[in-house]
Amino acid sequence: MTDKSLRVLIVGSGGREHAILKACKASPLVASVVVAPGNGGMESEARCCPVNVSDVPAVVALAKDLGVNFVVVGPEAPLSLGLVDALSESGIPAYGPKKSGAILEASKAFSKDFLVRHGIPTARAAKFSSSAEAVKYLETQSFPIVIKASGLAAGKGVVIAENYEDARAAVCDMLDEKCFGSAGSEILIEEFMAGEEASIMLMVCGEKYVMLPPSQDHKRVGEGDTGPNTGGMGAYAPAGVVTPEVERAVVKKIVEPTLRGLKAEGIDYRGTLYVGIMITAEGPKVVEFNVRFGDPECQVLLPLLASDPVELMYRCATGTLDPAAARFHGGFNVVVVLAAQGYPGKAKTGDIISFPKEIPAGTGIIHSGTKRTASGEIATAGGRVLGITARGETLSRALQNAYALVAQVKFDGMHFRRDIGARQLRRDNNS
Repeated sequence: MTDKSLRVLIVGSGGREHAILKACKASPLVASVVVAPGNGGMESEARCCPVNVSDVPAVVALAKDLGVNFVVVGPEAPLSLGLVDALSESGIPAYGPKKSGAILEASKAFSKDFLVRHGIPTARAAKFSSSAEAVKYLETQSFPIVIKASGLAAGKGVVIAENYEDARAAVCDMLDEKCFGSAGSEILIEEFMAGEEASIMLMVCGEKYVMLPPSQDHKRVGEGDTGPNTGGMGAYAPAGVVTPEVERAVVKKIVEPTLRGLKAEGIDYRGTLYVGIMITAEGPKVVEFNVRFGDPECQVLLPLLASDPVELMYRCATGTLDPAAARFHGGFNVVVVLAAQGYPGKAKTGDIISFPKEIPAGTGIIHSGTKRTASGEIATAGGRVLGITARGETLSRALQNAYALVAQVKFDGMHFRRDIGARQLRRDNNS
């Protein structure tokens, strides 16, 4: 690779993809970058091409028409549909697993069986496609209990049921009422794992990998981890709950057995492997696998890389990764998600967003659910609208910087959590 040698296509339209776009704009290797389909905020930084990311032939045709020589696939749906396979067949390297690897996220049932096959610690679970059988099983279980749609449900297909009645309702909603569509045609019922969650992101090239700093997402919509699950209301990294001891256990008992297992099953995995872990009294256990960068975690992780993230992604895709070459910045990064009225239910859209005239150094605004109006203004176009990012030498300083910028952004119905990173701050204060 030489400077300005890469013509990049980023597939996706959310905050994760905007963070990847910013990494591409800063990379000395990138000559040009196009986003498909992108969003209102990205339009001011790169060419955006309207395309359905789940239309694999259309995305491949676009890549060929643009003459790109590297594709970064952001969301999980096109990965599960075999986009990387199709690009590879066309001679275009892409960052992201092929369909055979993407099944780790596309089917929670497959993922659970994989974990059991390879002796990787996880919650005990049973799978069902019949609500009658699932309800009968619930009658023998203790509570709380976890109900999961097996397929792709945009990060929302999980219900933690506190009692039998709530669990039964969740089962019937998924299997009978099809509240998650075909994603809920098969479900998992899992034992509840007590502990604290964290996210482990790996940039993988076969059995070689770069582990990014551990992060912690905030899934519930309300402060104090209340209310329904969302795609994520904020994140910070590094997460101190992943102590050096926990990290060693994650590597020995989860990461390395997973990569060995993938190889043993004939899966040449290249791309991001996101391991959601629960830190229990018995040690870390796998909650779930995802096969792409988390959103919003991506927004805090990529800026912590002192190495060029684009080079690392390209080397993963082309089988030339040298994990020893990865370098990281010190300090902390945070992101606070600004959501639209109604989210995580039906979100109100079309509200004009007011932005500050200047963005302080060390902070940023990531666009997720935005669009550009005919008059050139930026308006809301989704549930999670913006991610306000900031860095600092300490977590406390990073949060102060982020919330100071949050106060300068406005749109009707805007809501956000004011307690991002609060558990870590309490740990810091008590240490």
